[in-house]
Amino acid sequence: MIKKFFVFSSLIAFAGVFSQNTHTVVKGDNPYNISRKYGLSIDDLVKLNPSTKDGVLRIGDVLVIDKKNTATSTSSVNSIGKTGKIVLQPKQTIYGLTKQYQISETDLRKLNPNLDSNMKIGDEVLLPLDKITKYGGTQTVAAAAVEVETKADVSVEKEVVSQPVDADSYTIQAKDNYYKLSRKFDVSQQELFALNPGLEAKGLQPGDIIRIKGANSAASTPQTNETSATQVSQTTPAPTYTSTSTTGDYVTYTVQNGDTVFGILNKFAITLDDLLTLNPNLSQGLKSGMVLKIKKLDAAYVKKSGDVLNVVLMLPFGFDTNDSKYRNLSLDFLSGAKLAIARSAAKGQKLDVKVIDAGNEASFKNSLTQINADNTDLIIGPFFKSSVLEVLNYVKANKIPVVAPFANTPDLLGYDNLILIETNESVYMDRIVTEVKEAYSDQKIYIVADSGKSRANYLKTELEKKLKNPVVLIVNSPLDIQLDQNMMTGQSAPVIAVLANDGDSAGEAFGNRMIALSQEVQNLKSFSMFYSPIFEKKIDELSQANLVYLMDRKINTDGDFEKEILADYKNKYCKTPSKYSVIGFDVVNDMLSRENKKGEIFKQMGKVQTQLATKFEFEKTKTGAYVNRGYRVVRLVPN
Repeated sequence: MIKKFFVFSSLIAFAGVFSQNTHTVVKGDNPYNISRKYGLSIDDLVKLNPSTKDGVLRIGDVLVIDKKNTATSTSSVNSIGKTGKIVLQPKQTIYGLTKQYQISETDLRKLNPNLDSNMKIGDEVLLPLDKITKYGGTQTVAAAAVEVETKADVSVEKEVVSQPVDADSYTIQAKDNYYKLSRKFDVSQQELFALNPGLEAKGLQPGDIIRIKGANSAASTPQTNETSATQVSQTTPAPTYTSTSTTGDYVTYTVQNGDTVFGILNKFAITLDDLLTLNPNLSQGLKSGMVLKIKKLDAAYVKKSGDVLNVVLMLPFGFDTNDSKYRNLSLDFLSGAKLAIARSAAKGQKLDVKVIDAGNEASFKNSLTQINADNTDLIIGPFFKSSVLEVLNYVKANKIPVVAPFANTPDLLGYDNLILIETNESVYMDRIVTEVKEAYSDQKIYIVADSGKSRANYLKTELEKKLKNPVVLIVNSPLDIQLDQNMMTGQSAPVIAVLANDGDSAGEAFGNRMIALSQEVQNLKSFSMFYSPIFEKKIDELSQANLVYLMDRKINTDGDFEKEILADYKNKYCKTPSKYSVIGFDVVNDMLSRENKKGEIFKQMGKVQTQLATKFEFEKTKTGAYVNRGYRVVRLVPN
């Protein structure tokens, strides 16, 4: 217990006593930290202090750190001259760099005092330019050459001020964090990761240049968070991102403002020892923006052989059972899926796709025998929760990835080979709370509930937690929403109205009520968890009510990628795609784009992608499954 106390103390208080040639050991010190601090290799530290060989240090020990006494020659550093920076690639290590570039570890560390043995993909490493030229091969060079001046053992790099290459770039400042950047540039954290490969693992480093725009520039995977039918709000929306994701073989967590070590331990039900083992840099303290490894991922699906992806589509056509209830839906889904498959094949992806009639829930087990569990790399479908559970049980020994296009219930979250497409309602409710909080300035708040009132009660509880003394009223009908009255002037005052009822008639009534009230008072604020056709029919009128609504899917008809897909679909089928054709295209196109030749789809789940109408932003839950948290925010603003 005492040992753990001292280890944890290093996360809070990290102090050092320096002298010219010695170092006095304090709480939290270990050979690795000390060698990093003074630019030594661990071998050099041990040579100077043989007692540290076993890694045991006692508080108060005085260590020799005078690098002049080390056996390693510094002549190679003194004669380096020009240097350049390389960008670390997967599987590169300190040992590998020393061998590839013919440089000693000591010299490597002198050029890179903060070099970490747990290096991250995307990190920049300073090396002699002649060695990069000679041994680098195709290694990416990160910066132009600069002169290095050395005196004795002190290397001083001439300052190079990196300017953004264009308006879409930004240089990280010392106090930046993900939340601040999300707010400043109207981009989610996951979109930052997608724009800057390696950023999630590396974290925000002052002086680094990152991309902060351009999410809509790639035709193949346009990434967008907010849409407007005719007008886009110029106000900065609250960010929509999750701080938990996957990197390589680990579940990772990005530290947020206000996080504590104890809070993280409780959040993920892990021990302090495990957290420190995976994140030795925690000895320097917990900082906002740090990316922590939380736990190693369970063993994932392993492709048996070949580079052809064997994909199964399970759709409830009902031909064998003469049950046509979901046949049209399945045919529409398949039409979109076929377009996505054809596009992937045209790009060179090798696919073998098998379509299985899943029948209905009662007869579903008969369709399972058509799945070759030993030679299937991906299963998309079935549609119903009970059928999804049966597929998961059937392939559990093989860990085949299963994609559920529509099912999303708590009892599905425990399967780590399951991908859930439908965004849970709780995500929408939390976003509405955030939106109302941003708009709130002492207005009365009305929430239009459905008969069950569970959504309205959740919104009311959360708003009362997050706002200062709000007046929140739950009403049964939009007609119950009344303007407030200014106590000083007696005039009508604006209110905030929220629709938490997904009924078609409720949406129509809400839209009409907002239009009527906006004609009586300015600055009315209205929000809806759900889409209603009236929102598009009466855009101009509802823009006067500053309507903000959420959608699971919406096509940006002005986008180049969207225009291309719509044209391809019309050429192929001589009609515009239905809702389920769009879903079929989006799901299959997104899943195939994440696959590689080895069938390692789960290694690509951290990418945020928007297809024809659907935004895909997956989070791996603590219990195992990947859940889509992506959605669209539509803002109508006055002219």
